[in-house]
Amino acid sequence: MATLRTERTQESRRLLISAAAELFAQKGYRQTSIVDVAERAGISRGSIPWHFGNKLGLLEAVVDGRVDALLTEVTAPGAATGGDPLDRLTEFVRLPATRLFITLLAEAVEVGSPVRRHFARLHDALRRQVRAHIPDRTLPHGADPDALAVLLVGTVIGIHAQWRVDPDAVDLDTVGGTVRALLAGLGGPSSTHPSDTASRGAR
Repeated sequence: MATLRTERTQESRRLLISAAAELFAQKGYRQTSIVDVAERAGISRGSIPWHFGNKLGLLEAVVDGRVDALLTEVTAPGAATGGDPLDRLTEFVRLPATRLFITLLAEAVEVGSPVRRHFARLHDALRRQVRAHIPDRTLPHGADPDALAVLLVGTVIGIHAQWRVDPDAVDLDTVGGTVRALLAGLGGPSSTHPSDTASRGAR
């Protein structure tokens, strides 16, 4: 009996987190109410404070889970030792969960934002992942590898935001090929795979 109760509790929590993630991605945190989440999940609104304490606790649970899932995707085994880091970041752009972070980004930059530290953790992991692929010796004079990692992550986030707003106007494959070509010219992380760059650009 206790096991069945535990399973129901876990399922209720999962449904609430899933519903909240969808609504936060669509409307943002402030514009989503507890009633909205309960209705989307098909669960009593009283379950939210019972599981999470309040709406902020629900947000923390949503963002924690999505950050961990995205980091698992980006830093999967072999990611740091093989493959093009831009491929990893392009995969990151296409992940449905990434939409949540674009929607919440405006709220995250505010001082005291409840999601700010989660974004900092995610961005730090992305920068370190890209930085691991940048060979210092190939960069032109005056180019800093850590700064290049910041630039690349910022570029991908900006590309994703434009794609979400107007997907017909942004071809991710073409944009990715162009970024690779520019990096190859700078001696950046994609320059070690010229044949791969050419083949991707032709797709």
